[in-house]
Amino acid sequence: MNLATLTLPCYITVAALLSIGLYGVISKRNLMKIFISLSIMETGVNLLLITIGYIPGGTAPIENANFAKYVDPLPQALVLTAIVIGLSVTALAIAVLISYYQKNGTLEYKEGMKW
Repeated sequence: MNLATLTLPCYITVAALLSIGLYGVISKRNLMKIFISLSIMETGVNLLLITIGYIPGGTAPIENANFAKYVDPLPQALVLTAIVIGLSVTALAIAVLISYYQKNGTLEYKEGMKW
């Protein structure tokens, strides 16, 4: 199999995740649904980074082998860091949403705003 046949489904999945997330952010008024849509988009970006760094038959860069077949560790490190940051942002967002709900009685951003 060549690279195109292996990564094409991943790129299609990335496009689908980003499209679904963007649709949710634009069309929804519930803050929880907007946050879930942002999380879906984050997952799409993480998959894109992993797909870009993929090399068929590649090995970890810790072995003494052919340098052309090493998998680039930078996208993997970036995705690992993004997952950790995403987890902490999720925890913070849930705390803010709980506080917003307790104050306003709703998660709808048009109804809950009292300027």
